[in-house]
Amino acid sequence: MVSKWKKLKLALSMNLCSYLPRTLEEPTLNSGERFSDASLLSPLNWPMTPTTTTPSRSRKLSRSSSKSSKTCSICLTKMKEGCGHAIFTAECSHAFHFHCIASNVKHGNQVCPVCRAKWKEIPILKPSLDLPYSSFVRSNNDEAISLVRRLPPSHRAINQGHPEPAVFDDDERLGEKIGFTGETDALKKENHYPVGMMDMKMYPEVSAVSQSKSCENFDVLVHLKAVTGNQISQYHRAPVDLVTVLDISGSMGGTKLALLKRAMGFVIQNLGSRDRLSVIAFSSTARRLFPLTRMSDAGRQQALQAVNSLVANGGTNIVDGLRKGAKVMENRRERNSVASIILLSDGRDTYTMNHPDDPSYRVMLPQIPVHSFGFGSDHDASVMHSVSEFSGGTFSFIESESVIQDALAQCIGGLLSVAVQELRVEIEGVCPNVRLSSIKAGSYSSLVNGDGNSGFVDVGDLYADEERDFLVSINIPVEEDGHTPLLKLRCVYIDPLTKEITTLESHVLQIRRPENVCEEEVVPIEVDRQRNRFLAAEAMSQARNLAEHGDLEAAVTAIEKFRLALAQTDAAKSCDRFCVALDLELKEMQDRMRSSHVYEASGRAYILSGLSSHSWQRATARGNSMDGSSFFQAYQTPSMAEMLRRSQSMFLVSPSHHRLIQPLLSFASQPKPR
Repeated sequence: MVSKWKKLKLALSMNLCSYLPRTLEEPTLNSGERFSDASLLSPLNWPMTPTTTTPSRSRKLSRSSSKSSKTCSICLTKMKEGCGHAIFTAECSHAFHFHCIASNVKHGNQVCPVCRAKWKEIPILKPSLDLPYSSFVRSNNDEAISLVRRLPPSHRAINQGHPEPAVFDDDERLGEKIGFTGETDALKKENHYPVGMMDMKMYPEVSAVSQSKSCENFDVLVHLKAVTGNQISQYHRAPVDLVTVLDISGSMGGTKLALLKRAMGFVIQNLGSRDRLSVIAFSSTARRLFPLTRMSDAGRQQALQAVNSLVANGGTNIVDGLRKGAKVMENRRERNSVASIILLSDGRDTYTMNHPDDPSYRVMLPQIPVHSFGFGSDHDASVMHSVSEFSGGTFSFIESESVIQDALAQCIGGLLSVAVQELRVEIEGVCPNVRLSSIKAGSYSSLVNGDGNSGFVDVGDLYADEERDFLVSINIPVEEDGHTPLLKLRCVYIDPLTKEITTLESHVLQIRRPENVCEEEVVPIEVDRQRNRFLAAEAMSQARNLAEHGDLEAAVTAIEKFRLALAQTDAAKSCDRFCVALDLELKEMQDRMRSSHVYEASGRAYILSGLSSHSWQRATARGNSMDGSSFFQAYQTPSMAEMLRRSQSMFLVSPSHHRLIQPLLSFASQPKPR
């Protein structure tokens, strides 16, 4: 066998180092046992093990150089005798699994991941030899070479240093569309239930107004909810095209990059076989690791290998990363129903001076939601928030990088449960003399027609069981009849599975018009709660503007003024959970504006993440709170909470000291005390 192996090496004109089979002493995992976070990205646990090529003979390469146990800084697993894997010791004396470091070099990294020393001699991973050791020792030279040439593209390593195409139209085909599991096409059409149906409600600020009284700026709350009759599953939801844009600049070295890899491993493992993923890594420049690829078993293996190869170095070019991510989406030959970009960075763009508010910057941004995650104290919260705000995504602030995975889990829990798409709610005045004066819709695009008879709000996509609330202000005339009809709603949206357009209409909202109203009516909790939310967002925005101009004392005072007003509202007096938590969040913002140092380190990002959450009414991660009763669960849907629980279940130790988000239902889904 040895002589045949030598002949094979000579025939291929190279030295080869193969992954050796596990020894009998090495423990094996049961089928139901879960991998650790580190092993999730380790090639030891992938179904296919590629062979590699040895470096020059001046480098030390052995199956086990000593009996002492060391940790590979790339995959975070132990390097010890008996594991059956070659170890590469670099000239700087740092050691790694050979397949890990060779994969790094394959992607263009020629410096030590630990000490950043530049290597003169590097390990090389030969791209064409993706075969197990046993395939070679059982073959003669011709058979081995023939087998290498017959390897299908899906079994080859990704991004082997080839130049990127000018157009990213190499996305993997969507394949056969799958509907409800176990149903024939005829049965699907006959018994089709939409993924999401809209529940529409309206709440007037009071139910009765005297006949002789006219009202200006009378508030009507419009409440929407994407109701799902069935639990969202892989085959009963819209498939996703996802591009992750990852910062791998020098500041991401060490623990940050390791945790980012683990978080990406979680994302990859939780995407379905119909979902497609592409990863963009950026430092001084951006590069696409692989095209949009279906997350089948082979696709997951390839994606894990590509992510595992990342090494931190260079500057921070966020614009180049976003530009390349947008290009992947724009050049797609085929398109899944749902598309999103996730941006993660811990630094400031050192190459582009334009701010996202500049028109030149906005031209580059994709017409696809960008959900951005800034972690640590050095990221550019203003830029990342602007990117998300302009594109329709959310901005999350991760104070501790140890919870990157939880933050991503919450985000993809929503993306994998889209129930309604391109939702528009149309509001029409029923009585000729009822006029719409304004619509409070946060960051959503809204318009009141010139005559005031109607208006609309473009909501876009809703996740399963996600809710939206808008305040419509109207003018009510004097009325001698016993009732005044006010408004009616019409919702138009697309079913993400069937692509069918659905139109739903609500009942007509009307109020009583008695001659006299004996007692002053109490404003419903639902209306009061949303008034407080909009006013809180205005107070946050005002405080942020003051803080940006250096007047932190005035910023703290602005929030304190609103907190005092909030305490006098009916909702707060009735201990409404939403309002109680809102007050806690505002207090936290005040604490983070006590000094310029604290504001620069975390205050700005904390406020912007809060603004993003309230303006879009969508869950974001922010801060580093360990208080399970805090505000961080607001707007969290059941699908988000389930994905978060799944993330936390992967930890082998108690995560109580590292939890940013608690997997609870949103406040809107819980009983509302009065």
